[in-house]
Amino acid sequence: MKKIILTGGGTAGHVIPNIALIPALKDIGFEIYYVGSYNGIEKQLVKELGIEYYGIATGKLRRYFDLKNFTDPFRIVKGLVEAKRIIKDLNPDIVFSKGGYVSVPVVTAAHLQHIPVILHESDITIGLANKLAMISCDRICCSFPETLNSLPKNKSVLTGPPIREELLNGSKEDGFEFCNLPSNKPLLLVTGGSLGSVNINNFIRNALDALLENFNIVHLCGKGKISPSFNNINGYVQYEYVGKELKDLMAASDIVVSRAGAGTISEIVALRKPNLLIPLSRNASRGDQILNARSYEKQGFSKVLEEEEISSDILCKALKTLYSDREKYIKKMSQSHMQNSNSVIIELIASYC
Repeated sequence: MKKIILTGGGTAGHVIPNIALIPALKDIGFEIYYVGSYNGIEKQLVKELGIEYYGIATGKLRRYFDLKNFTDPFRIVKGLVEAKRIIKDLNPDIVFSKGGYVSVPVVTAAHLQHIPVILHESDITIGLANKLAMISCDRICCSFPETLNSLPKNKSVLTGPPIREELLNGSKEDGFEFCNLPSNKPLLLVTGGSLGSVNINNFIRNALDALLENFNIVHLCGKGKISPSFNNINGYVQYEYVGKELKDLMAASDIVVSRAGAGTISEIVALRKPNLLIPLSRNASRGDQILNARSYEKQGFSKVLEEEEISSDILCKALKTLYSDREKYIKKMSQSHMQNSNSVIIELIASYC
């Protein structure tokens, strides 16, 4: 049986794309292992699937002063030693990396032991961990056409991001039954990512009365971000988080408001949901969400508002326009290269084994 090591961690965005590939990898006969940090989010998510998990030490390379900058290099070296031992013991046919600092020792160790490595970058700009790991990779996959300009031409391929197949199999009827909202108006689904967004929550709540004139709303607020004062409002329901029900709510929704994390917006496009993206501002990030959002806008997949320009009137007008023009967005998304991303990536992995 062929063996593959998946690696990546630190945030859900470095783990869920790996998880999305697992069913197809099993179907073509791969024995799957996962290498992540000792106690990162990846450990919980992967072990729930019954995949054999190995933890290693990990450290972060910061571009700012922090006392941990003096200790983390030792953790990185320890992680490299541990990764080399794991790879020697498992002797995989290939390593597939989704990034995050934990992936750098794994990719480096695989390269040193002449194991092929495929790396995937989801964002339009390349994170520092992937910049370090690129040197040791045989192929580099990316999700945005613009990213190819920053990658070695002889190694790079535009694949789109891995998509969770279960999201493509949602039930509209089950979605309406779960949220207990009528279908008398278009359904607006609002999400601020896995942790929720205080700013998006406030934008929606401040404009709620006006929005409810045209939409019923399912609002995914994030843990601890439900506001009891907005309970029991006709046409509006809020949840901290949904798991398996997300696929059904996506199926039921007519339009979506979202942050612009690469994983989330790629799934929205794969589902062909007209969407308004509100990217995380440059004040709170390196600006990758803004670049992601503008790329999707340029390709005709999304409408974009940046946080600094939003008022209740602007938000309501943008969502009404988005809904009116929904067929235009659906047509563009149906032509996207990301419709077959999983199969393209799986074929690339298989070609090295």
